[in-house]
Amino acid sequence: MTDNSHIKINGAIARENPYAMLREPTFSGVLSFMRRNYSKDITGADLVISGIPFDLAVTYRSGTRFGPQGIRLASAEVASMKPYPWGFDPFENLAVIDFGDCYLDVHNPMTIHETIAAHARHILASGARMLTFGGDHYISYPLLKAHAEKFGAPLALIHFDAHSDTWSDDTPSSLNHGSMFYKAVQDGLIDPKHSVQIGIRTWNDDFMGIHVLDATWVHRHGTDAVVAEVERIVGDRPTYFTFDIDCLDPAYAPGTGTPVCGGLTTAQALAIIRGFTGINLIGMDIVEVSPPYDHSQITALAAAHIACDLICLLAKRKADGLLHI
Repeated sequence: MTDNSHIKINGAIARENPYAMLREPTFSGVLSFMRRNYSKDITGADLVISGIPFDLAVTYRSGTRFGPQGIRLASAEVASMKPYPWGFDPFENLAVIDFGDCYLDVHNPMTIHETIAAHARHILASGARMLTFGGDHYISYPLLKAHAEKFGAPLALIHFDAHSDTWSDDTPSSLNHGSMFYKAVQDGLIDPKHSVQIGIRTWNDDFMGIHVLDATWVHRHGTDAVVAEVERIVGDRPTYFTFDIDCLDPAYAPGTGTPVCGGLTTAQALAIIRGFTGINLIGMDIVEVSPPYDHSQITALAAAHIACDLICLLAKRKADGLLHI
C-alpha cells in the first residue's frame, strides 16, 4: 500500500490510494465526503459514495438538490479524527471513494428514473456497495430496483422516516417522493414481512404490511429494543437501508422539505444505527437534506455522522470477515 503521509491537504485529489484518514484542516481543501478520493475508477473499491442532486418530486419545500454538497461540506469536521465510539480508522481496511454526483437532465424529467438506475447498475457491477446522498426520497425507488437486480428480489428494507411513503400511486412514470415503497412492494422489490419503518409519525391508511416502529414506540421502548426488533424482522437477509433525515425531529433536522414534530433525536438515531452490526447491508442512502432550510449545518452534520456510522458498520463487518465484495 502506498504511503500517503506526505499529503497534508487536498487528499480527495492528491491521495495515491483510497485507504487511511488524513488529518487535513477542517476549514479548507477539496471537499469530497470525509476527504475520500474523488474518482471515476471504482476498481477495487469496497464502497462507492455518490450524490443524486434531485428534488423535482417533493410535495412541500424544495432544496434537496443541494443535499449532497451540504453533506460533503459538513463531513470535513467528521473526518478530522477517529469516529466515536468506534475508536478505529474505518478506512484502514475499507476502500472508499467518492464518485461525485450523478448527472441528471432535469429538463427531461422522465429520463430521471432510468438515469439513476443506470448510475447504480454501473457502480454495483464492480462489486462495490453504494452509499448514496439525495436528493429527495424518490431516488430510493430506482436505487432499490438496481439493488434488487444485483442481490435478488425481494430485499429486506430498513427505513427511517417521519412518513411511510406507501401512499398509493399506480402511474408508472410518476415522480413522487411519497409513493416509492408502495411501488417497491407492488413491484416485488422489497418483502414487507421482513421490512421495518422507524420513526413514523404521519398517518397512512395502508402501510402495505411493513412493520412500523413509530416515533412513540421508539421513545417509549428505547434504542436497544428497536435494534432487537429490527434484527428479529430483518434477520440475515440482504437489506437496503434508507434514512430520510426528517425522521429526526425538526429541532435536530430543520433543513428538510417536510418536517414533522415529535421525531427522533440525533442521539437516538445514531444509537440505533450503531447497533446494526449484525445486519447484512447491501446498499444505503441518506435523503431529504435541504441546506437552504438548515441552520448552522445542524441537519447536514447529522447526515454526515449517520453516513460515517454506516461506513464504520461496513468496516467492522469486513474486519470480521462478514463483508464479501
